[in-house]
Amino acid sequence: MDSLDCGIPDNRPMHLLIPFAAPEPSASTPIVPQLHLPNLQALLRQLQPGAPDTGSADTLTPPQERVRARAHGIAAADGCIPWAALALAQAGRATGDDAWAWISPAHWIVGSAHITLVDPAGLDLPESESRALLAAMQPYFEQDGITLEFHDAARWLARASIFDHLACASLERAVGHDISQWMPAEPALRRLQNEMQMLLYTHAVNDRRQARGAVAVNSFWIHGCGKLPTMALLQPQYGLQEVSTLRHAATQQDLEGWQQAWETVDRGPCQQLRQLVEVGQPTRLTLCGPRNALTFGPARAGLMQRLLGRVRPMPLGQLWSQL
Repeated sequence: MDSLDCGIPDNRPMHLLIPFAAPEPSASTPIVPQLHLPNLQALLRQLQPGAPDTGSADTLTPPQERVRARAHGIAAADGCIPWAALALAQAGRATGDDAWAWISPAHWIVGSAHITLVDPAGLDLPESESRALLAAMQPYFEQDGITLEFHDAARWLARASIFDHLACASLERAVGHDISQWMPAEPALRRLQNEMQMLLYTHAVNDRRQARGAVAVNSFWIHGCGKLPTMALLQPQYGLQEVSTLRHAATQQDLEGWQQAWETVDRGPCQQLRQLVEVGQPTRLTLCGPRNALTFGPARAGLMQRLLGRVRPMPLGQLWSQL
């Protein structure tokens, strides 16, 4: 996340987005009493909650992506936010009328009843290995009319009409979970995943990875599909700035690490946002959990309500339950 400028306010709005602000519901109870977040609690006294963005823990698009999409002026069905096309446009490339997608090399843990997606960010996949795997897989994609190109080691770009309106689970939703329920609806893509698992099983890249103790790249995940709407904004509205440091601990269900990361966020971005609030700069704070997002903005309540709010901020336990 970009640093917050806490100098003289220039009245530009600031919107701080904190994904993974609440852990999975089953794990939240033992961690909440241990959290010490004075700056967040001060913000909850100073800002007023708006209407929640509600969903469920099994939507394809998690709450933070819904917030990001709105900031870019994108309205899309669940699982259909065209992040790949947006990234291309932000890089100065014309997307035309093409549908694009992200292809992430991945490791699946296949059990008797579940298939778990390991976070691709933890694969430690060098660019040379990623390019070698792409070169091996590319002819198979081309047979199905899909053009592949390298973007970075963790993500490749794919272009094909099959990605138009294709609903896919976000990586932020799928990592660490059983992905059986979120396999692509297109039979051709499921067949392609099966074929690539067989191809990758004996690939030399995986032989070298396993020899050095790294997990194999044994499949891929499709996400961020679609065409870029003509009215999409390349830069987000409201000065949106995002905290990404809670993600790893949350997806790994590391409650101790999540607590430590939250307290670091409280001493950093939350404290900086609090300073902006106190000098009168327009601010918003959005907290996202597995299901819902809550946005807090400038208080519009009467004097008595504001005073009561400053005395009785929303308890953290109540806040987590709403996310």
